[in-house]
Amino acid sequence: MNCRKSITVSGIPSHKSHFVYILRCADGTLYTGYTTELLRRIRAHNEGKGAKYTRGRGPVELLYAEEGESRSWGQRREEEIKRLTRHEKEELIRKGGFT
Repeated sequence: MNCRKSITVSGIPSHKSHFVYILRCADGTLYTGYTTELLRRIRAHNEGKGAKYTRGRGPVELLYAEEGESRSWGQRREEEIKRLTRHEKEELIRKGGFT
């Protein structure tokens, strides 16, 4: 894949790729999602235009993200993370992605 990779001041990749991410909503719940444009997707969540789950639970904070090679990888990984317990997700976040 040939895409321009750049990192914003906040450390969130601004290039188009495949990302799985975990957000903390304002009510303390965790949300896991998949996107090809991480910055745009976080902005959409914070504008109330993201997933139905995050509407009314903003603002959201990016806690964790992984970058992968394909859409199928992203969708599989999203499902794997969604099946984790909250404790397991917190451990994944503690170990860290690129955020």
